[in-house]
Amino acid sequence: MKVLVACEVSGKVRDAFTALGHDAWSCDLLPSDRTGQHIQGDVIGLLSQQWDMIVAFPPCTDLCVSGARWFEVKRASGQQQRAVALFMAIANAPCERVAIENPIGIMSTHWRKPDQIIQPWQFGHGETKGTCLWLKNLPKLKPTDIVEGREQRIWKMGPSPTRAKDRSETYQGIADAMAQQWGSL
Repeated sequence: MKVLVACEVSGKVRDAFTALGHDAWSCDLLPSDRTGQHIQGDVIGLLSQQWDMIVAFPPCTDLCVSGARWFEVKRASGQQQRAVALFMAIANAPCERVAIENPIGIMSTHWRKPDQIIQPWQFGHGETKGTCLWLKNLPKLKPTDIVEGREQRIWKMGPSPTRAKDRSETYQGIADAMAQQWGSL
């Protein structure tokens, strides 16, 4: 299967699909953290290409409720409208199967409610971080490893130069579940 993993720097989801024999490509404006098939650039131009599946992680900075206190400024500058436009371009891509991941935010009311909200603790990580999935012709992810000791590590992160990147990185257990469950369709 030919898979586009849009807006991914970590390479975790791309590599999880690749490990199962898929032709997986990541794309982001930034270089990938890992060696592998990565296109550094704007994903918009890739959406019209022939993909069997798109798994996307559009930037959430201007969409998630944790940044609500800055929404007025983001709307006035056009930032939020650009973020919504990217999200919707992915949602409307001419691809049979699409998954879009984003934290709880404005897309639930701006477009539609997510099909599923998952937590890292359902996939082997003892942390909480409500993560929405909007799915097109894909089943909901089934938990693979429910663990105890749930902590709000992401919410408690202090300021740092890599805070935004660290907060947005996909958990390996979720990446593996996506590849195993959706890659077998």
